[in-house]
Amino acid sequence: MIVLMGIPGAGKSTFYRAHFAATHAHVSKDNFRRNPNPRRRQRQLIEAAIQEGKSVVVDNTSVAREDRAGLLQIAGELGIPADVYVFPKDVEGSRDRNEQREGKAKVPIVAIYTAAKRFELPAEDEGFRRRYWVELSGEGGFAVREWTEDESERI
Repeated sequence: MIVLMGIPGAGKSTFYRAHFAATHAHVSKDNFRRNPNPRRRQRQLIEAAIQEGKSVVVDNTSVAREDRAGLLQIAGELGIPADVYVFPKDVEGSRDRNEQREGKAKVPIVAIYTAAKRFELPAEDEGFRRRYWVELSGEGGFAVREWTEDESERI
């Protein structure tokens, strides 16, 4: 399981399409916003993908430790490792990218600020196998590097 972590507009879905769409199932609560129990639906989709032998990318904000804990619990119960890809908390950049969106893809600005306020870097003791840092680079590209202990200084 791969968990994408970042505020709305950080580039998570674009990153998924560029790096994982060909090999991983995509699970995002954005795809079932009207579901009365989105956590249950998310779990069903993750389990279905794993049962089909697919790896899965969970593309939610996952900005708080409590958000990630449920995903790590599912991974543990399914006996699969989980990695996290962290996108920097760039409120201004996220707002700009959000302005380029249309329709349902565009989120209320308050969602960006709310997620930014809740943003907690993933700690080593959370249980991720590996942690990665993802930054936008150039014309829609991404720079990915493995986590180092000084990452907390980047926020």
